[in-house]
Amino acid sequence: MTEQIREFFIALINNKLFISAAVGWVTAQLLKTMINTLMTREFNAERLVGSGGMPSSHSSTVCALATSAGMIYGPDSAEFAISCILAVIVMYDAMGVRRETGKQAKLLNLMVSTFKHEYKGLPEQLLKEYIGHTPLQVLAGAVLGIALAILVCSK
Repeated sequence: MTEQIREFFIALINNKLFISAAVGWVTAQLLKTMINTLMTREFNAERLVGSGGMPSSHSSTVCALATSAGMIYGPDSAEFAISCILAVIVMYDAMGVRRETGKQAKLLNLMVSTFKHEYKGLPEQLLKEYIGHTPLQVLAGAVLGIALAILVCSK
């Protein structure tokens, strides 16, 4: 069994699609954390894994996946088609539904903090506001993912 696990991880490490997507996600999360730290002058460990912010790690991940699929299997492949459609859906969702959810969370948090003294039973923990992305954050993530996939796949 341990030999099978070892072979699995060796195959995974040699899978350029997986590595491209993983590098895209990790790089975007690190950049997001650094940018947030520079802007707020405060380190927030949640930014290392959290959603929302600049650049979009969702966009970086799916664009790295789609780019590497196109480079390895070609633009006429099923792998490229599937990953491109996935990328479009993820980026559209990040700018649409998820961004609106973040705006609603911000408003609800304001309402809770305003009325918490008047009404018992309001939640003490505020909602997460960093959920979605602006178009610029999505674009930055997409460019980052494409560039990283080109680097990973050209080796």
